[in-house]
Amino acid sequence: MPEILLNGPIGRLEARYTHNNDSNSPSVLILHAHPGHGGNMNNPLSLKLHKFFSDLGFSSLRFNFRGVGKSDGEHDGSEGELADSAIALDWLQNQNQESNEYWVCGISFGAWVGMQLLMRRPEIPKFILISPPVGKYDFNFLAPCPASGLVISAEKDTLIDNESIEDVVKKLNKQKSIEVKHEAIKSTDHFFSNNEQKVIDKVKKYIDSF
Repeated sequence: MPEILLNGPIGRLEARYTHNNDSNSPSVLILHAHPGHGGNMNNPLSLKLHKFFSDLGFSSLRFNFRGVGKSDGEHDGSEGELADSAIALDWLQNQNQESNEYWVCGISFGAWVGMQLLMRRPEIPKFILISPPVGKYDFNFLAPCPASGLVISAEKDTLIDNESIEDVVKKLNKQKSIEVKHEAIKSTDHFFSNNEQKVIDKVKKYIDSF
């Protein structure tokens, strides 16, 4: 898979992309975990998600936030990463102008950034949140949330309280016209170390439900 360098807000953004030649295929943007915890686009879960979506027929893009890998700049805490994500989504849309859907899939910190992006981009109809850092970051901006999606959490997460995640899901499901499903995976940590396939299985189950 060739390296791609996107023109980001403050310099280049290192990325990897798999294109589906069906012009009507869906597209997905994958956002990695916090770089302070070792998050980057080549973490095992990011890699497996990219391959899974691509094999399923999605055009798939993952990239390194600013200051990670070969991406220019420094970690910004969220606003800069949100701007990076918007540029990445613009690029993905430009490559797939007839795509029938654009999804966002975020891991931990990437889940928080992804939902902020979703709130600003009405063309995103579906989301996948993996270990969303509820409690670490404020998710109250999801009022109302414009899209349906899937939330995946780890029952043995020592960083995030599962009950807090469930509370957010319940609040979202009180809204009309959207449905947010929640799957908690047993015997796994926040980053699903050595359990990445369990996440893939949950995402597959969700997509197969349509």
